[in-house]
Amino acid sequence: MTKFLKMAVWNPYVAGALVGLLALASVLVTTAVLDKGQYLGASTTFVRAAGLLEQAVAADEVAANVYYQSKKVKVDWQMLFVVGIFVGAFVSARLGKTYRSESVPPIWNERFGTSSFVRALGAFCGGIILMFGARMAGGCPSGHGMSGNMQLAVSSLLALVCFMAAGIITAHLLYRQGGR
Repeated sequence: MTKFLKMAVWNPYVAGALVGLLALASVLVTTAVLDKGQYLGASTTFVRAAGLLEQAVAADEVAANVYYQSKKVKVDWQMLFVVGIFVGAFVSARLGKTYRSESVPPIWNERFGTSSFVRALGAFCGGIILMFGARMAGGCPSGHGMSGNMQLAVSSLLALVCFMAAGIITAHLLYRQGGR
């Protein structure tokens, strides 16, 4: 088991099978506990986190917001799942000895320079665009890609194809001259 945890690269078939089991477990556990099967996804969690932050400074605004009346502002299992993604990635990188701290990745440096501020601004703006698209699509790439396709939802397959196409086009536009 220790050798398995210290691998720098996981077998993609094993990782895929584990993600599939996690998706299945999320439906089974939430059905048993909440009497409502819920699938993996992250975009609603970020919206709820924004609501929690806003609630600290403007509780009346959150209470009056129609969206937050239907999607309650709360810490739930999906929020813990998103936190677990970050913690799990960090632990996995440390155990696999692939962790390194860098504010500007080499591919970004080659194309846009060494400014940490420009990199952070680009990441922030990209995150806003991504969240806007995820909310328009009714879910994020992980939600549509894993959970929606697990249900054989045509809308999820179409959304995933659009996410992938947009990602490829964006990467080509950003890195066509200076990237790998």
